Amino acid sequence: MVILQKLSWFFRLYWKRYAIAFVALLAISCLIMVPPWVTGQLVDAVANDTLTYKQLVEDISLLFGIALVVYGLRVLWRRQLYGASFKLAALLRGRIYNHLTLMSPRFFQRHNTGDLMARATNDVTAVEMSAGEAILALFDGLLTGVIVLIMMTVMVSWKLTLLALLPWPLMGYFMWRFGRQMHDTFFEAQRQFSLLNDKTQESISGIRLIKALGQQPQIKRSYGEVTRDVSAANFAVAKVEAKYDPVIYLTVSTSFLLAVGGGAYWIHQDELTIGELTTFTIYLTFLIWPMFAYGWTLNLLERGAAAHKRIDELLDTAPEISDDGHRDLTNSTHIDVQIKRFVYSDNNKYDTLYDIDFQMTPGCTFGIVGHTGSGKSTLINLLLRLYEGDEIAIKFDRHNIKEYRLDTLRAQFGLVPQNPFLFSVSIAENIALGCPEASLDEIRTAAQLACIDNYIQQLPEQYNTFVGERGITLSGGQKQRIAIARALLVNPPVLLLDDALSAVDLGTERKILKHIKTARSGRSNIIVCHRLSAVLHADEIIVLQQGTIAERGQHTQLLQQNGWYAKMFRYQQIEAAVQHEK
Repeated sequence: MVILQKLSWFFRLYWKRYAIAFVALLAISCLIMVPPWVTGQLVDAVANDTLTYKQLVEDISLLFGIALVVYGLRVLWRRQLYGASFKLAALLRGRIYNHLTLMSPRFFQRHNTGDLMARATNDVTAVEMSAGEAILALFDGLLTGVIVLIMMTVMVSWKLTLLALLPWPLMGYFMWRFGRQMHDTFFEAQRQFSLLNDKTQESISGIRLIKALGQQPQIKRSYGEVTRDVSAANFAVAKVEAKYDPVIYLTVSTSFLLAVGGGAYWIHQDELTIGELTTFTIYLTFLIWPMFAYGWTLNLLERGAAAHKRIDELLDTAPEISDDGHRDLTNSTHIDVQIKRFVYSDNNKYDTLYDIDFQMTPGCTFGIVGHTGSGKSTLINLLLRLYEGDEIAIKFDRHNIKEYRLDTLRAQFGLVPQNPFLFSVSIAENIALGCPEASLDEIRTAAQLACIDNYIQQLPEQYNTFVGERGITLSGGQKQRIAIARALLVNPPVLLLDDALSAVDLGTERKILKHIKTARSGRSNIIVCHRLSAVLHADEIIVLQQGTIAERGQHTQLLQQNGWYAKMFRYQQIEAAVQHEK
């Protein structure tokens, strides 16, 4: 019953729905007590040869009327009860999604996608059933059981009722034991399902690589091991479930045996009539559902408790980046960065970034270059406040970025990563992601700036072309240019290009940068790159080496310093010349 306590907030929120369902179930439980009593009266009337045509018509009309009313009440409670449980599922999935959007990249490095998907789907469904079918079984089973027992005791025979209920305590003991077992086995089954989800997601996402490397047999064996573990966990759940029905059937059979035997004896003693025994046995059949409901309720509640525990583990994980800022708007894009030291983990031997100090004036173009692993993308992540540290002071418009709400801060930046993410929608919808209300002309203008419009116009469906999952139908350069168009359509105060031109040729890169310079006059741009041609006209360039600033200045100044930047620029110039000759 722990799950019911956990969901008490929801029951209070939708108490009217549950109250209506309860009243409807109570009315049904009372109404279905009438047919057995009427049947017993008819049996006695036939046995005593006192049945009249009028009595028969009246009784049949009564039963038909009760059937119609019960039908309407059953429709009512289903709409109320199941409607409430569906709302619970929607609320939980909304909470999970909102919570995930607050998590830092570290969280997603620790949690597999498949596990998160399982918690948002299967686990939520199990909790939903606890608030729907389990409540139904609890209400209906309890009400029916209590009313049937009252009718059997008051209207027929209390002695026969006690005799028929002798096996019940033993059944209750076994149900309690099975419930404990169900909680543990179902929790493990859900964990294994998470692993299966994750393995499936990885296999499908990496199918091209798997085929290219000829790893199908190995992946097949690995996937088979996971599915066997899942099957074993589900089989353990099934074994526990299989114990419920035999105990219930044995209890029911024993109750019937005792009822018929005891009833026959008391009929012989003239303490009971045949009609009353008929009524009693019909009532006894009504107790089959409460017994099944009891087992089914325990089953669902234990499943729900195990699933709710997994959901709580997720929701109880506090976001590493607190969103308690109070500033909503900013009028300037002045950026001041001072990083004394930053590491991703205390276990790291070396600092990821240290002694970083620079400023960006509004409307400037700022270049960040350096070798692979020098900390360029880390610096961008800190600007966006995807990570933070105690020895970091980053100011936006002369206010610490912690003073801004996260959505306000990140709305000031338009990030184009090296590996952009495209959704499984049309090209137009991908470009208009940040501006859903944009017209096709506005979308085309952004695409022209990103030098992708000509390609799109050659497609059969042009901007309505479906790009596939993660843009699988497009090349790396095409995806990068669509992502650039997406950022340009938003026209953010600060444009962040995180090696976003690495997959386009040199000529296209020059065109895009020229378009950006013209279209974004007076707005700030940060260009992170390996190919130094992208920052030739930057107002300032910093060179990161081993997590710190090794060089800084404009392009001509850096060439004069004859450091890493100058050597890399000359090397890239020679490489470009060789490729041009080819």
